[in-house]
Amino acid sequence: MSTQRLRNEDYADYSSTDVSPDESPSEGLNNFSSSGSYQRFGESSSTTWFQTLIHLLKGNIGTGLLGLPLAVKNAGILMGPLSLLVIGIVAVHCMGILVKCAHHFCHRLNKPFVDYGETVMYGLESSPISWLRNHAHWGRHTVDFFLIVTQLGFCCVYFVFLADNFKQVIEAANGTTNNCHNNETVILMPTMDSRLYMLTFLPFLVLLVFVRNLRVLSIFSLLANITMLVSLFMIYQFIVQGIPDPHRLPLVAPWKTYPLFFGTAIFAFEGIGMVLPLENKMKDPRKFPIILYVGMGIVTTLYISLGCLGYLQFGADIQGSITLNLPNCWLYQSVKLLYSIGIFFTYAIQFFVPAEIIIPFFVSRVPEHWELAVDLLVRTMLVCLTCILAILIPRLDLVISLVGSVSSSALALIIPPLLEITTYYSEGLSPLTIAKDALISILGFVGFVVGTYEALYELIQPSPAPSFINSTSAFA
Repeated sequence: MSTQRLRNEDYADYSSTDVSPDESPSEGLNNFSSSGSYQRFGESSSTTWFQTLIHLLKGNIGTGLLGLPLAVKNAGILMGPLSLLVIGIVAVHCMGILVKCAHHFCHRLNKPFVDYGETVMYGLESSPISWLRNHAHWGRHTVDFFLIVTQLGFCCVYFVFLADNFKQVIEAANGTTNNCHNNETVILMPTMDSRLYMLTFLPFLVLLVFVRNLRVLSIFSLLANITMLVSLFMIYQFIVQGIPDPHRLPLVAPWKTYPLFFGTAIFAFEGIGMVLPLENKMKDPRKFPIILYVGMGIVTTLYISLGCLGYLQFGADIQGSITLNLPNCWLYQSVKLLYSIGIFFTYAIQFFVPAEIIIPFFVSRVPEHWELAVDLLVRTMLVCLTCILAILIPRLDLVISLVGSVSSSALALIIPPLLEITTYYSEGLSPLTIAKDALISILGFVGFVVGTYEALYELIQPSPAPSFINSTSAFA
């Protein structure tokens, strides 16, 4: 169970995705041509363009999507969708940069596949600065660090999401009706604190991550995708009905809340880690750029539409997840439960990436007969860590914004443009390209610093929050 074996066969760089990891991306690559062209056409283990598109779409749909209505509120009904569009274009451009640089090093080094960390390491080795060349291995370590932070951050978000949604369903159980349209007074049945709900989920999630087989996890991923797709359809079906007058909503929100918008938006768009594995598994990788742009165009449209419609429907009362604003009728209570079930099983998929980076470090230092025990112990400790962090930051909107600002901005915006500069600088790079890459990285870094500061400041000194009223209920 060496680190290298895990890195090459299992890890697969599935950051920020719900992609079904049923096969390793390194399988079936023996026919890679050193001339620079891919020769994997028609292999049974490869994916078609349609399968790749589906993986790309479902890999970008998760809890970040449900937090976008609040993000639009933090930016304004006009500034929000415009900013989402700009961030989407820049994020997809950075994905294209990563794919281009990875191809460059595959052709140059005659390698069938390089992951995100290896691409950054080789990029630093190509740098004209000797210090960067001598410390190129830190490029991979940096990417691994941010992957770990991002994926464990997603897991923290899942804890808060599960606790908030189950708490709301249980507290309103005595007032839940079959009527989803008439306004009715619902007397909440007080239950335990949301942090106790997180502790309730803890042992079940520990048992879930004990499943280490990727093919078994792919079954959970399929179940999660089905439940989340049905829930998302029902959410859209509700928010397009009877939209209130939008004139009461500000076109541009106060600048102080914009960093929170940035963190949530980049959290949703941070799917860059799945780009290389998906491209590498295609029967015809030359079609991947078209699939990337079409797929991310659909994702961006979905993000903007749900963010705007959700904010238009619920206005200032919008919560950290739009599911928390749904009516207290059995139909939409079931939507909350269905989406929560999907998120529960997705936890294991997101957990897989940091587990396969961290666990080999500990397992390789113990005798063989202790390997399984140490493996399970580390898994348990990592799940407990995500639970503790979620308990310390029990606000869903701030957890999403903080994770997005701290780690997603680095992976999606800061690193790829710098990678392009270090990779191609010695081969001749136009000043315009250098200026463009520098601008993207600087903006990403500013978002990283300001977004992190604002999220931490809001945690320490929270601003007065409005009393959230469920759309069909007045809580007494």
